[in-house]
Amino acid sequence: MHRYDLIDEAVLDAPPAAVWDALVAELNGAARWWTPKNTFTPGAVPPESPGGEMHVGVHPNGAGKPGPVLRFTARTTAVVPGERLAFDYVGGVFRGRAAITLTEAGGGRTRIAMHFVAEPAGWVRVLAKVKDVGLEHSRGTQEAFANLNALLARTPAVVS
Repeated sequence: MHRYDLIDEAVLDAPPAAVWDALVAELNGAARWWTPKNTFTPGAVPPESPGGEMHVGVHPNGAGKPGPVLRFTARTTAVVPGERLAFDYVGGVFRGRAAITLTEAGGGRTRIAMHFVAEPAGWVRVLAKVKDVGLEHSRGTQEAFANLNALLARTPAVVS
């Protein structure tokens, strides 16, 4: 049985509040930076709220392109606004949990980290025997973090 315990992180050139806003928007379906690999559809309760849900599609070949889609449902278990979101994977091709944390990195920058602890379920359990699903998860997460950094660099700061 494969079990993944992965931590992916990056330092982004934006303050935590901007990163939090972009994260919440993405998990609510904005499709601005985690795509083309991942797509998110919020449930009846938004994912940034305790008990919220989101339906995730992982598109190894890119959203809208031919190929498999790994689908699973995440339920929010903990929220510290501006700092942390934690989820349990409760349905679909993964069972486990994840947490995304944001910490001040100095100079108006933010360290973002995703801790993914899960086991494959269903047909992904078979796929994991021939494909390094953990490596692909980390590659996709690192690509998303780079996309987020580039997006935030293009987004003008709002002056209050």
